[in-house]
Parts: sequence; structure tokens; C-alpha cells
Amino acid sequence: MTVRHGAPSVIGLDLGGTKIAAALVADDGTILARHSLPTPATAGAEAVLDALAQEVRAVWAPGATAIGVAAAGVVDPVTGTVTSATDTIRGWAGTALADGLAARTGLPVACDNDVRATAATELAPLPGGHPDGDRPGPTMIYAAVGTGVGGAVAVDGRMLSGAAGVAGHLGHLPSPEADGLPCTCGATGHLEAIGSGPAITAQYTRTSGLSAERLERVAARAADGDPHATAAIALGARAVGRALGGLANALGADRVVVGGGVPRIGARYLDALNEAFTAELMRPLRHLRPVPPRGGPDAAVLGAAALTRTLPLHHPRTIGAPR
Repeated sequence: MTVRHGAPSVIGLDLGGTKIAAALVADDGTILARHSLPTPATAGAEAVLDALAQEVRAVWAPGATAIGVAAAGVVDPVTGTVTSATDTIRGWAGTALADGLAARTGLPVACDNDVRATAATELAPLPGGHPDGDRPGPTMIYAAVGTGVGGAVAVDGRMLSGAAGVAGHLGHLPSPEADGLPCTCGATGHLEAIGSGPAITAQYTRTSGLSAERLERVAARAADGDPHATAAIALGARAVGRALGGLANALGADRVVVGGGVPRIGARYLDALNEAFTAELMRPLRHLRPVPPRGGPDAAVLGAAALTRTLPLHHPRTIGAPR
């Protein structure tokens, strides 16, 4: 696609543990250019910032005005800092993400957690919805169940970031099903310790005595009638469903979205999650059901680009074309 010289646009970056995806996004949401490269996750934070800057240069065109970054880890969008992170990206916690990237590119930067940025794309009015500006936006819970359990929360259409950017990290809710199990954050008994893909796989190994390299292998064994595989999947799904149902009650949610890799293992997982979710709901919410994300593979980079319109921009000392 030909990029119009000087057309107003922003750059969206999706930083994960394995890949950085970049897109040049026009003001109407059209993606004008794309690029991706592997994340140098073991090389340290400075190397990751350098790779992000390299991706900016790969898609930059005259008229690009800002950069939005949807990043792994707990990100405080006000300070532009990664306040907490696992070892998926070595040395990532404490990184001055916004300032570091602005200094490398000469463009202002807005940043947020990757799940929260992606979830924001779900806040657009639904087809047939009410565009009335006097009506509040949706109160939404967004769960991303994969290698971990991430999430985001929006109240009346406003995405919450909370103190130090921790709002929406659903994986660290207490979960009775995870009692005594260690969580990646260092605590015990959190939802991620029983509801994530690796946690379900580990539960299968604990109860069966058999190894399984991946969740997909556990799902295949469940399909073949293995009772330990079936039970491990159901336990993880129920834990997530119960947590989401309780949050729906607490927030008065009118939309609950469940995405990530784990729900893709199929109906056995989703049926158990939905049943547990529904059982928790107060009477006024009993019509509510979790739904899959509406966004496609571009949701993360589009959400990242949108951050430049909704979050603080961290400016470099000198604005100009990426170096």
C-alpha cells in the first residue's frame, strides 16, 4: 500500500515476549505499513528499547506524529514506566519505556499494558448499539487467558489503569481452586496458578503422574477420554469463570470478553467456564454471558496506536524524524 506523503498517522507497537509487531496507522484506523521482528527478550531492557526503535524506523513515514506502545508487563501510563514484570523479558521491570523510546526516536510516546490496549478496541459501540452521547459507555471485563491470566477493566467506557498501572491484572485475584499453589508473582493461591495454560498442564501432571508438554496435548487426551485431563481443564475453566462472575457482580458489568489461547482448546473448556460464571451472577445480571473478542489479529497494534489519543504523551527533548 502506498503511504501518502505527509498524511497524518501514528505508529502502533505491540511488544510481547517473543515478537514485536509495528504498524503505521492512519487517522481513520487504516494500517498503512507493517513490520515485525523477534523480541530480544534475553538481552536486557536496553536491547528491547533499541529493537522497538528499529521497528519504528521500519514503518515510519513523513506525517507520523506519535508512537503508542502496547507492552508486556505492568505499565504505568502516567509515568511511562514498567512497574512490574516477569522474567519473560529479562530486566524489564523498572524500565523507563516511554522516555527511553522517545529519546531513541524523536517522537512522543504513549504506553500501556498490552492486554489493556487490546481490550480498549472492544469499547467501540456494538452494531445496533446506542450512539447517544448521554449514555455511559460499557462496563467491561476483559480476560486474556494464555501463558498467564491478564485482563483489563473499563467502567462506563473508561479504561482503568489504577495505581502503578496494576488495574485489570486478573491473574492475581485470590482463587480457592489455586489454594497453596505458587503464582508467578511470588505469592500463592492466585488465579493464574490454576487457570493459565501452563497451570492447567501442571495440574494434569500432578494428578495423573504423566507429563504433557503443552496444553494442547492435555486437550487431546481429554478428547480421548482421559479423566485427569478432563478434570484439569474443567478446574482451570471453573476458576476463571468464578472469578469473572464475582467481578461482574462487583462492577455491574454489561460486557465480559474472554480471549487468549486457552479458550481456543474448545467447548470442553468454554462450557465449564460459562457454567461457573453464570452460577456466580446476581439476579439482575443472569442474562450476561462471556463473549470472544471482536478484534482480529490487528487489535493489539490498533489499540497501541489509539493510546496516543487517550493517554499522556511523553515527549523527547527534540521532536523530529526517527534517527
